[in-house]
Parts: sequence; structure tokens; C-alpha cells
Amino acid sequence: MRKSSWQSRRHGRRGHQQNPGSRQRSSTERYIPETQQSPQDAGPGDAEAPSTSSGTAGSPSAPDLPGFYFDPEKNRYFRLLPGHNNCNPLTTESIQQKAMETKRLQMLQEEDKQRKKITRTGLNATSLLQKSKLGFLSASSYCRLAHELRVSCMRRKKVLIQSSDPSALTSDRFNLILADTNSTRLFTVNDVKVGGSKYGIINLRGLQMPSLKVRIHENLYFTNRKVNSVCWASLNHLDSHVLLCLMGIAETPGCVTLLPASLFVNSHPGRDLPDMLCSFRIPGAWSCAWSLNSQANNCFSTGLSRRVLVTNVVTGHRQSFGSSSDVLTQKFAHTAPLLFNGCRSGEIFVIDLRSRNKGKGCRAARLFHDSAVTSVQILQEEQCLMASDMAGAIKLWDLRTTKCLRQYEGHVNEYAILPLHVHEDEGLVVAVGQDCYTRIWSLHDAQLLRTIPSPHPTSKADIPSVAFSSQLGGSCGAPGLLMAVQQDLYCFSYN
Repeated sequence: MRKSSWQSRRHGRRGHQQNPGSRQRSSTERYIPETQQSPQDAGPGDAEAPSTSSGTAGSPSAPDLPGFYFDPEKNRYFRLLPGHNNCNPLTTESIQQKAMETKRLQMLQEEDKQRKKITRTGLNATSLLQKSKLGFLSASSYCRLAHELRVSCMRRKKVLIQSSDPSALTSDRFNLILADTNSTRLFTVNDVKVGGSKYGIINLRGLQMPSLKVRIHENLYFTNRKVNSVCWASLNHLDSHVLLCLMGIAETPGCVTLLPASLFVNSHPGRDLPDMLCSFRIPGAWSCAWSLNSQANNCFSTGLSRRVLVTNVVTGHRQSFGSSSDVLTQKFAHTAPLLFNGCRSGEIFVIDLRSRNKGKGCRAARLFHDSAVTSVQILQEEQCLMASDMAGAIKLWDLRTTKCLRQYEGHVNEYAILPLHVHEDEGLVVAVGQDCYTRIWSLHDAQLLRTIPSPHPTSKADIPSVAFSSQLGGSCGAPGLLMAVQQDLYCFSYN
């Protein structure tokens, strides 16, 4: 047995030495050309930046391999290094950012070339006018479809901002803008380089075509801090104040401040003395809302961690209601004394302010999202509610049946508290996603009408803030969309 095994091994070695072609074939089988380079052969020296036309990992022409990126133009793999290494030229984040920037630039070029966009098949100004004359469309349907047509043709124009401090216009970044009820003023929150925030009010009455000029009036008498939430408040008259939830600084706790609009220089002409400034020690407020209901007159609400406070500004009386989670967004109803609250847990619950039970028994209705609710809006007849969450879902709810009527697709959100704008008279829904794209839907059937890219490179730190109105600047103003991003303000007008 030993002899036979020894002979077999001997014959095997002889066959291997006498057949060099077998070694050549095996080496050929192991050879991988550059067009199909193995990830194991891509060393640190090969970690060069991909071309601009490169796609994401997992291209149809190559398998998706963990830790490697396939460049379809160079037809080879590149090693991905950890994203925390600032010296690394190629990371997953940089690849995604490059792809997003390429897509944004392409969309900007398409918008500049294409003036008229088709929102619905067979819908144009001529056919819409003919249907209206023949009586095929009601007045409300005609108005809604007309707005859809005009929204698709809006063009971007930069607004010239005038200020008493021109140097601040080049350094301070817009954090948010909020239009008042009549769209005559914008309350602005700007991030300052040295830290904190700076507030201002922009008068929109001078926003006229073709020269778009506005003036910002800054507040010189108020200590500015970071803002968690903001809304207009009607204490002395319509939109006489601004309600802000302010974060704490160092040992100074957070608070809720009722800031008079008259404190801003020349922002409210005709008034010599400023209105009353109030500050309430309510630390840790996530959200706030002002009541326009007569049964909750001069009251505002604040959403805290597992609690809701309703405070009367004049009397100082407070009501406290329990919650099972952080309250991230709030909205008062107009006709009934109801307060709608959206929570981090995904729950939306309604508080009846007339109820004596301050626990869960005061809840008039409950709705549920799969993620944290970031914004709630009540429609005019107060039979429907629209809400958005951190999973990017936008849903229209029937409050009578507590069922979802329709969902608006396309919104992008992962963790940010982003506002939702509902304009029922125009039949439009507007929202800015965490990908910095502004999307406009039809409220009637949830069709996506327009996707507007940011004029600046996409960044989660520079998400645009928008305000839409059919009467920008007042009753004589033109319809359009205002967009604030970084240091610039843009107007997308119908004209």
C-alpha cells in the first residue's frame, strides 16, 4: 500500500512537470483584467476619485460588494474608506453628495431651458379656458387647475434685500422665514457666525415686478437665542406679536417669548410706542401655537416632553395636559376649542380644552403615523387634517372616521422637524424635503406638480425655507413662492 501510494504521488509530480501548459491555463483562469478588477487587488493607492458620470454602488454591470465602489466609466472597483477620515478622497457620503449635486445641476439646466411644463396630460391654458366657457368646469375647479398651470411655469428670480447693515447680508444665513396672515411681512431667523440667531422682519409690500426689492428691519433691543419653534400671535391686533420657543444658553434656561412686531424698526408704520413684550419661563419647549378661537382667547400652547401647557397671556392662568411622548408640533382649531398635537412617537391626539379631565380622557381623537410627526395642518372646514412625519410620509386624514384619505408621495425626511404648507384656496400642498428639493402637490388628488431644486448646493445644514401665497405683498400682490437659502432670497412668481 505504501509502494502504490508512493508511485501515485511520483507519477503525479511527473505529470505536473511534463505538462507546463496546465500551469499556464491555471494562471490564465486566475487572471482578472482591469475591466473586471477584483476588490482584493484594489489597494490604498487605487483609492482615487471617480469620474463625474459615475453612478452609485451596485451598478447593473457589476455586483455590489461591501466596502467597494464600482465606477462604470472606468469599469473598475475602488476601495471605500471610513467616512470619518477627512483625508480620504472617496467615501460613501462624498459619492452620494456628488451624485446629488450632479442631479441638482441637471434639473436647474432643464428648468432654465423649459419654460412650460406639463402637469397633467391634455391640460393647457387654451383647453382650460374653453372648458370653463362651455360650463364643463365649476369656478372652484377652474381656479384650482389655473393655479396648477401657473405653478408649473414659475421662474426663479433673485430678490434684492436692503438693510441698514449691508455687511450682515453676506454673512448671516437664513434659518427660516414665516409669512403673516396677509402675506405682507416675513419674520426671519438668521444664524449668526458668532453663535445664536438674529431676528428680522421683511416688508413685502415693495415686492413688485420687474425689480424685486425688499427691506429687512432688524431688532436692535432683544437678546437673540436659538429658536425651536415660531408662530405669529394676534394679541392686540392681527399678527401683532411673534411667539418664539427659545433654547437655553449655558446656565440660562429656555423660555417662551412673545415678541412685539413693533420692536422692529419701521416694521409696523403708524405706531410710535412698541407693544408689550412678555417672557414665560417654560424650559424645554419643542413647539408652540397661538389660538384664534374665541373660547381660548389670548392663549398659546407649548409642547413639552410628555406634557402640553396652555397659557393665558393676560391672566397668566395655565392648563396642563399629559402626553405619552414629546410634542413636536401643535395647531389650534378656529371654530372649536380643540388643540391638535403631533408627537415623536407618531401619535396625533386632539385635546378638547373644555374638558375638565387633564389626563388622557380629554383626548377627542387619536391618529397614528409610523414615525415622528413633524407638522400638522387643519383644513378650513376642520373635518380633515394633514400631517407629515420623519419618514417622509404626508397624509390627509378624515377626522370623523379617523381614516387616511390619501397620501402625497415624494417627500424626503429622515430626522428633521420640517414644516408643511397647505393652501386650500389654491388647492396646493408645499413642502421642502431634507434633500433640499421643494415639492408642490395638488391637494385635490395628491399629484406631484413641481419639484424645484435648491439654487445652492444641497446640504442638510442649508435646507431652504419657503412661503407661498396667492397675494405676496398684500391684496394687490402677485401669486408666487418665496425661497430663502443661505444668504439669498428668491421669488418664483407667476408672471
